[in-house]
Amino acid sequence: MAFRASSRHSGQNFPRPATDCRSARGKQEKRAKGMDRLKKTVALVGMMGAGKTAVGTAVARLLGVPFRDSDEEIVQAAQRSIAEIFERDGEPFFRARETEVLGRLLRGTPCILSTGGGAFLADQNRALIGEAGVSVWLRADLDLLWQRVRHKTTRPLLRTANPRETLRNLYDARVPLYAKADLAVDAAPELSIDDMAHRVIAALATRPDVLERTDA
Repeated sequence: MAFRASSRHSGQNFPRPATDCRSARGKQEKRAKGMDRLKKTVALVGMMGAGKTAVGTAVARLLGVPFRDSDEEIVQAAQRSIAEIFERDGEPFFRARETEVLGRLLRGTPCILSTGGGAFLADQNRALIGEAGVSVWLRADLDLLWQRVRHKTTRPLLRTANPRETLRNLYDARVPLYAKADLAVDAAPELSIDDMAHRVIAALATRPDVLERTDA
């Protein structure tokens, strides 16, 4: 199972699917690409460590549509890492660039869009996503998130004396806003990236204005 993901998301401890499931999964992928048409951009939202990039890449592959990562777009434009942008220019500067990038991507070809953990907190960003796309919250509990991010050094918001407590505070503050998303898909430690991707597609299938299913 090979997924293209940036370094800040690699190694998030998703279980690998069993080898004997690959044939069936391949058939599912062909079916998805042949039968489903994405009509709106899908913005994946949620905490750092929820798997937005890894799962989003898999969803895009299954549906045969582009994958975009708003943080990576900002990094490419600035030629600096997220941590460097925070340190040099501050979080307000980063958030302003984030809104600009989201607006541009939402106006483009329908795609699967991974957003930064703080993107959905801003009223303006939620409005942009609501007008042009659909938001999907990858809902993971605090323990799972901590297991995935505890060894990361690329998360500027967790560069504190007690990163576990910082993560808890962020989680408590952000969950009520993530709950405003159009759809929610629950994560679990035993679910592989592909398992989560299929859960997301199943959720999108409940919205014919977003995902059109046609006859094979």
